[in-house]
Amino acid sequence: MAITGSCHCGKTAFRIDADIPAQLTRCTCSLCAKRGALLAYCEPAQFHLTTPAADAVYRWQTRQVAHHFCPVCGCATYSDSPAFEPDGKWDGVTRRIGVNARLFDDFDAALAPTVVIDGKHLW
Repeated sequence: MAITGSCHCGKTAFRIDADIPAQLTRCTCSLCAKRGALLAYCEPAQFHLTTPAADAVYRWQTRQVAHHFCPVCGCATYSDSPAFEPDGKWDGVTRRIGVNARLFDDFDAALAPTVVIDGKHLW
């Protein structure tokens, strides 16, 4: 099954070749806390932009995470990041995509089970 979604204005749309995860992730780092996204993680090969790449990218601190957002409507869309373990460790190679599940078509992310990552203290 595929998941589809888009930002508010539709300039950034995507497809994920996977099912909606059993739980979403809420990160408490300073950026995620302000953005309010609930993240669904997938492998990079599962994530596909279905519109021309018209997004903008914000990187901060270590610059290892690319936080993508729509430059037209401002919606946080997805992040390309190291596949950090819950304790903050990373193997130095594996990456993952964290997609803003609030943008999924026909899905209410606010009702989904959520796990919290203590990003405020991990990175």
